[in-house]
Amino acid sequence: MTHLWTAEALVAAMDGRPVGQMPAGVTGISIDSRSLEPGEAFFAIKGENMDGHDFATAAIKAGAGLLVVAEGKLPALGRLTAPMIVVPDVLAALEKAGIAARARTSAKVIAVTGSVGKTSTKEALRHALSAVGSVHASAASFNNHWGVPLTLARMPEDCDYAIFEIGMNHEGEIRPLVKMVRPHIAIVTGVAAAHLGHFSSLDAIARAKAEIFEGVEPGGTALINQDDPRFKLLHKLARDAGVEQVWGYGEHAKAQVRLTNFVLHHDHSIMTAKVGGQEVAVKIGAPGRHIVQNVLAVLGAAQLAGADIAGAAIALADLKAERGRGRRHTLRKPGGQFTLIDESYNANPASMKAAIDLLDATPAAGDGRRIAVLGDMLELGQYSPKLHSALAELITETKTDRVFLAGPEMKVLADLLPSDFRAEYRQTAAELQQVLFEAIRPGDVVMVKASKGIGFAKLVDALIEKFSAEAEHARSR
Repeated sequence: MTHLWTAEALVAAMDGRPVGQMPAGVTGISIDSRSLEPGEAFFAIKGENMDGHDFATAAIKAGAGLLVVAEGKLPALGRLTAPMIVVPDVLAALEKAGIAARARTSAKVIAVTGSVGKTSTKEALRHALSAVGSVHASAASFNNHWGVPLTLARMPEDCDYAIFEIGMNHEGEIRPLVKMVRPHIAIVTGVAAAHLGHFSSLDAIARAKAEIFEGVEPGGTALINQDDPRFKLLHKLARDAGVEQVWGYGEHAKAQVRLTNFVLHHDHSIMTAKVGGQEVAVKIGAPGRHIVQNVLAVLGAAQLAGADIAGAAIALADLKAERGRGRRHTLRKPGGQFTLIDESYNANPASMKAAIDLLDATPAAGDGRRIAVLGDMLELGQYSPKLHSALAELITETKTDRVFLAGPEMKVLADLLPSDFRAEYRQTAAELQQVLFEAIRPGDVVMVKASKGIGFAKLVDALIEKFSAEAEHARSR
């Protein structure tokens, strides 16, 4: 059995107190008893809504190799006989394990932040670099105060590349996380009006994103979207943070990773780029202009990490969009198929535009229509009415045929759309569901986009369940 950590090393990393008969080691690290695999260490983290100590018995039943628990919780754990590492604070212990994991690896470490495209860029990096070496990367969007140390602590000692996503809602959140990660390459995908309700301006968001540069290793590189209006500010902030090398990527003539040509198709893209003077041609399996921009960051990071850039580029032909981030589903109604584009994970003005552009570029079949199903963009504060209103011009300039809207913030858009434009508005996604079900017909392309908190992922799941079931029923007749 391969151990991620020996018990001895884990105890030493966390400066913990071993209790009971320790195993030789653990195969992984978990903070969730429901997904824990046998042989993993269970860290009983206390969160905002739940306390991991309440699930210690469940973790043991699931096969936990050992428990990491807080000293103050020991009396409440009663007669548990599992091996334990006792620490003052479990989250702090996880951070220590993460820092120790970072110290023992010789991997090239890449960190990604930005208002849009963080997870898609991280997943594209994982996909491309996995073709040319062993990769460790954040699961899902594990990019916060527990997700980053958990990803670090799960990092195998012998991986070639490690990729971390670092997110934030407020100033000061990236700084402590990047100082744990200590990347060789720090990517900023762009600055947009996400979380604008927590900031005074886009410049303030840029400054918060630029905290990522404070953790870059000596001799490391900042890799910044040079097509972003705040590139100059980010460049200066990287230099001020002591980053020795700053690269830009994009269409900009001076970018070190420069897009030289691209052709967008409804289900893929073709592009060429100059990467540090070398011409690279790429077929990208996932469609969209925003994905092309992400791939430029991937190519730059691969070059800077010393990876086989040709091998990484070839692998991108198989890239597929993630759930909630452009994944496509072919579903069926009586009489034919329709296409669902799932963009339900999150939304802000920049990602909303990218999603509507993607819908615009996707051809409907026969008499089918392009249908946008849109929900609120959250965390925009006082700017929310203006930014939701601005979607009216964006939508009416595209080939979008029908719009279905839900959420209190979307009411302003519903009222602004021209009277001859086919739009339906409901307060909630649940109320919109049946109206949408009845409206869809064969040949349609349906794109669903909203901030995560609006619950449009459930709407996507309902569409897939109902119309996949109809497809199964049609096949069985």
